[in-house]
Amino acid sequence: MSKVAIITARGGSKRIPRKNIKDFCGRPILAYSIEAALESGVFDTVMVSTEDEEIGETARRWGAEVPFFRSGETAGDFASTADVILEVLAEYEKLGKAYEMLCCIYPTAPFLTAARLREAMELLEESGADCVQPVVRFGFPPQRCLVEENGLLKFKWAQYRNARSQDLEPFYHDAGQFYCLNTASFRRQRVLVMEKTLPLVLSEMEVQDIDTPEDWRLAEVKYGMRS
Repeated sequence: MSKVAIITARGGSKRIPRKNIKDFCGRPILAYSIEAALESGVFDTVMVSTEDEEIGETARRWGAEVPFFRSGETAGDFASTADVILEVLAEYEKLGKAYEMLCCIYPTAPFLTAARLREAMELLEESGADCVQPVVRFGFPPQRCLVEENGLLKFKWAQYRNARSQDLEPFYHDAGQFYCLNTASFRRQRVLVMEKTLPLVLSEMEVQDIDTPEDWRLAEVKYGMRS
């Protein structure tokens, strides 16, 4: 089956300026996503979707394709990732190319590995699922969370106050790295997390949100601990 990796890297980051090409442990952070996709060996095409010339130049330098740039509609603050992917697929169709499976990869995912991408794409193909999404278990059981009420703390769900962590249902959150999608299913449902989405469970050492400068520093420390 034909497969494309779409790395979404627009230039308008606010909280961390030029985030997608900022140096992370010696390389532009975008390079990690590109290298993982290329090294996985499962994609016919590894491309970067951007409206930014400098990001495009960086992407090409690290081996990705930038066959076209984003439109103004998908480069704005309110465009969804699904909008970006649909535009990419449409632009490739104009070039006479179509892909049966795709992987949307975020540009700030330095913990992403080629092995995880291979695992996810193989699972998608073998299972017949609509989507495979990497997730990580919450470090503390959400069922035992506290909330503030009239200035005082209380259990949100008092029935779990004495429950053992190991007895509670595990809750997961998005790892913020990639989504592997069946293209036909995505075109029909037009969302990333679709009706038949399978989890790929990652460890906490494989995941770090990078939304603030503090997140960035923590990610670099965490990355340095991997070896």
